[in-house]
Amino acid sequence: MRIEILCTGDEILSGKTINTNYSHIARRLVEVDLGVAWGTTVGDDRGALQAAFRQAAARADVVIVNGGLGPTVDDLSQEVAAEAVGVPLVLHAPWLERMEGFYARRNRPMPPNNRKQAMLPEGAEFIDNPIGTACGFAVTIADARFYFTPGVPREMRRMLDEQIIPRLLAKAGLAGVTRLKRFHSFGVGESRADQMLAGLEAMAPPGAVKLGFQAHYPQLETKLAVRGPDAAALEAILAPLEAAVRQRLGNFIVAEDEQTLEGVVIDALGEGRLAVVETLTGGGIAQRLVQVPGAETRFRRGLVLPPLEAHGAAAVAQAAALRAE
Repeated sequence: MRIEILCTGDEILSGKTINTNYSHIARRLVEVDLGVAWGTTVGDDRGALQAAFRQAAARADVVIVNGGLGPTVDDLSQEVAAEAVGVPLVLHAPWLERMEGFYARRNRPMPPNNRKQAMLPEGAEFIDNPIGTACGFAVTIADARFYFTPGVPREMRRMLDEQIIPRLLAKAGLAGVTRLKRFHSFGVGESRADQMLAGLEAMAPPGAVKLGFQAHYPQLETKLAVRGPDAAALEAILAPLEAAVRQRLGNFIVAEDEQTLEGVVIDALGEGRLAVVETLTGGGIAQRLVQVPGAETRFRRGLVLPPLEAHGAAAVAQAAALRAE
């Protein structure tokens, strides 16, 4: 099955934003034995998108389109998809109700332009997004099946794992279900982790699991791509593997799956408060912590200092004063 990944957005095309979505989609497809034949990046331009859709439809069996499902005027994926199929955009009323409820629960009015996100090509297959306001959808252009996903990474990743990959496996005649289990560790390198986990794949049936690693500062991600004939069988395969990874890597593991090191720190505080004194980091620790939801109620302040030994008593006094507060 020939698969193309088509990423949209001026910020991606110009290099202003690093395209991590492409690398994630490609890795996940390879992990479940679905290769990638082409990767295309195109800006927020109607003519360029139309041409990209035509080219992809002519050479691929499946096209995964990422981005362009937002509420603004430069989000064009729904419109261009409808034009390519030759159908109008129609309101998907259940999704509009979901979006209105999303805003109502936050005591905020839904901006009128968000209604655009509920307009889908007539006859499109709806693909749910349980954690965002941009639903996905699928249409057939020429002989290729196009799957449209949002550009927000965590939304795309969940949609890819829970909905798109199962559809692709069925289309390719590969039976079963898949899951990607991730462990985030700190203080251990890739080669050392590989040595510590030697023989792990042999604990599962042949072809049922692939072990992989990805280093991203300052952590190492250990990945288990697992396949089983059904959800129960998959869990039975995965459970002893998870236990083995936790036992072998031990305290090197700081988070799992969608957790982050920063989020684990904030959660561990409970009702406590945190202040940070940094040297040689340029405020990098504080910057990462304050981006975690809920940090605004727990992170009290940060102090960025030059090396303490270079400024002696004055720097130490500043740090002590912050600790006293």
